[in-house]
Amino acid sequence: MNFRSQHPTAFFWRNPRTYRVNSLSAAFYIAIACLCSASDQDASVENPVIQILQDELDYSMNHLVSDDAADPLKPYFLAFSITDQATWSLRASLGALYGEQDNGRRALDVDLRVGDYKLDNTRQLRGSGRGRGPSRPLTQSSLISTDNNEQAIRHTLWLTTDRAFKAAIENLKSVLTNQKTQVEEESQVDDFTREQPSVHIGEIARITIDQHLWANRIRQVSRLARNLPLIYDSSVSVSAVANNRYMVTSEGTRLVFGKTLLRVAVSASTKADDGMDLEQSFLFNASAADGLPGEEELREAFQRVIDQILALREAPIVEPYAGPAILQNRASGVFFHEIFGHRIEGHRQKDVDEGQTFAKMVGKPILPDFLSVNDDPTLARFEDEDLRGNFEFDEEGIPAARVPLVEDGVLKTFLMSRSPLENVSRSNGHGRREPGRSVVSRQGNLIVKSKNQVSSTKLRELLVEECRKQGKAFGFLFQDITGGFTTTSRGGPQAFKVLPVVVYRVFVDGRPDQLVRGVDIVGTPLACFAGILATGDDAGVFNGTCGAESGWVPVSAVSPSILVGQIEIEKRQQSQERAPILPAPAAQ
Repeated sequence: MNFRSQHPTAFFWRNPRTYRVNSLSAAFYIAIACLCSASDQDASVENPVIQILQDELDYSMNHLVSDDAADPLKPYFLAFSITDQATWSLRASLGALYGEQDNGRRALDVDLRVGDYKLDNTRQLRGSGRGRGPSRPLTQSSLISTDNNEQAIRHTLWLTTDRAFKAAIENLKSVLTNQKTQVEEESQVDDFTREQPSVHIGEIARITIDQHLWANRIRQVSRLARNLPLIYDSSVSVSAVANNRYMVTSEGTRLVFGKTLLRVAVSASTKADDGMDLEQSFLFNASAADGLPGEEELREAFQRVIDQILALREAPIVEPYAGPAILQNRASGVFFHEIFGHRIEGHRQKDVDEGQTFAKMVGKPILPDFLSVNDDPTLARFEDEDLRGNFEFDEEGIPAARVPLVEDGVLKTFLMSRSPLENVSRSNGHGRREPGRSVVSRQGNLIVKSKNQVSSTKLRELLVEECRKQGKAFGFLFQDITGGFTTTSRGGPQAFKVLPVVVYRVFVDGRPDQLVRGVDIVGTPLACFAGILATGDDAGVFNGTCGAESGWVPVSAVSPSILVGQIEIEKRQQSQERAPILPAPAAQ
C-alpha cells in the first residue's frame, strides 16, 4: 500500500499492489439532484431519476437472458447507481486569481452478477499472473444525461446494461474454467452476501458558498508571498464539493443521498541550494461554508506555511538512523491509515495475491494492549472538526456502521463490503468506490484510542529516556507527513515508506530541537506496531482522499501522538537540478 499526505492534496494511488493517500483530494465531486420530498416513500415515487432507474431495472431483470439454448443465463443481481457531480474551485497566487472551475456531470455505474450468491462472475481468476479478479471490469460505466431526458437516460441504461451482461457471462465462463484447472481455493466462502434492502430518500447536497467573497479573500491572503523571492510557488485555494447519488437494486434498495465537502488550502514551495525540492501546506476542511476560516485565520495559516518552508530551506539533511521517535497526532493518523488500515480491509483477506497479514489473526493481539481502533463513518465530527470520511450509505447501498476493529490490542474483525469472509458473512457498510470503479472494502473514519495516555511534555520525556536506554544522542519528532506508500502483495516485501515534511531532532542533552529535512521513514508494519510504547492525550484529525483499487474516496483518521521505540529513516531521493539562474522579479 502506498500512503501520501501532501498538504494541498491528500490522495492514494495504485501502482501494481501499491496505494497512496494525500491530504488534498485530487478530484472533487459535486452532485446536483432533482427532487426531494418530505416522505421517503413519496419521494421515491415522485423522483423522476429513481423511477426511470426502477422501470429499466425491472425490465432488464424480467427479460434479459443469454441465447445459449442449453444453459441460458439470467442476472441474479442488478444495481443501477447514478452519481450527479459538480465542482467549483478557485486558486489565487501572489494576489492574482487563477483557474476558476465550475463543472458538472452525471455518471452511471451498472453492477450485474450472473451465477448465484455462492459463485458468480466476480470470483477471482487464479494463476497465470492474472492478478485480482476477472479479465474485464466488474462494473460497466457511462456518462448519462444531466437534464432528466427520459429517452436519453433509458438509452444509456439499456446499452450499458447490455455491455455489463455480456461481460458478466464471459467472466463467469472464465471463472468456471479456472475452478477446474487450478488447485483448490484457500477460501471456500461465497462471492456475495445476502443483505436487507435499504430505502431512503435523503436531503439533496448543494453548494452554498459566497464565491465573490472567497475570490476576494484568497486574492488578498495570497499577496503575503508576493515579495518573497525564495518562495518559488505558492497558492491559496478554495474548493466546493456536493455529491448526490441515486441507486436502485434488484433486491429492493432505493436510495437518494448526498454530501457536501468544502476545502481551503494554503501552500508554498521552494528549492534548497543543494537541489532538494521543498513544499509545505495547510488545509481547512468543512461540510458547510460557516465552518471555513475567516480571512485573519487564513492569513495566519499561510504565514506559518511560508515561515516553515523558508526554515526548511536552511535546515540540515539527515543521515540514516534507527531509534526512538514521536509521530505527532496527524502524522500518527496517516501512519495508522496507511500501514494498519489497508491491511484490515476485508477483500485483502481472501485475495490469493495479497500478503494477508492479519487474515488468521482474529482473536489474537496485533497491537499493544492499551490501543483500540474502530472505523466509524457515521461520525460527522470529532470535537470541533468535520470528518471527510463520514457517509450515510456505502456504494452497495448498505448503511454505514461503526466497526470495532481492535479492542485492547486484539483484532476483532475486518472492514467489509458485500464480499464475505469465512467468519464474517455480512457487510458492515464499508464497500466504497468512486464512479466508474468496482466496489471493494475501504476505510472511512479510522479512530485510534489509547489507555496509556500522557501529556505532550511527558511523551517527550519518555522519548529522551528511551534514547538514553538505547545509547542515542537524539530521537526524532515527526510533526507532519506529506505521504508515503506500502506494499501488501505476496509478490513484494510487506514494507512501507512514509514521507515526512516537518521533522525535528530532539536532543538528549537538552539542546533546542533542530529542524531537519530529507527524511523518509521505512520499515515493516508488524515490527512498528510492536514498538509503540505510549501515546499522547492530544488526539488530532487527518482529513484526506484515499485512492486504491476502487478509486478516490474521502477519508479521515483520528489518532493521538505515539512514541515508537524503534523507527528507521533513510535519505530521501532529491533533484539534482539547480535553483533558477536569474533572481525572481520580486528581488530585482
